[in-house]
Amino acid sequence: MLNALQMFITIAVIALVTFTTRALPFIFFRSKEPPAMLAVIEKNLPPMILLLLVIYCLKDVQWLTAPYGIPELFTICVVAGLHFWKRNAMLSIFTGTALYMVLVQFNVFSFL
Repeated sequence: MLNALQMFITIAVIALVTFTTRALPFIFFRSKEPPAMLAVIEKNLPPMILLLLVIYCLKDVQWLTAPYGIPELFTICVVAGLHFWKRNAMLSIFTGTALYMVLVQFNVFSFL
């Protein structure tokens, strides 16, 4: 168990490291444009992270037993369609979460 001084030191170190990692790009690229590779990473990283999260979320789905991943696939289709239609990430995230919880909690696909 940490005492008060150890907790304070831990929080201070974490805050300093977080601030440093946020400030470094502004310090390094203050007078010049960032490298082209950094622009590519900046553009492509969010979709790659989301794809990784989707794959991680689907890794434990039981595809060979009822309901055969249908709630997950149905929710993915609804979220993708809603996002392409409205282009609103928060709406897509909240709608997808709510829909999936309703499908799973009320066992909507129990007839399979």
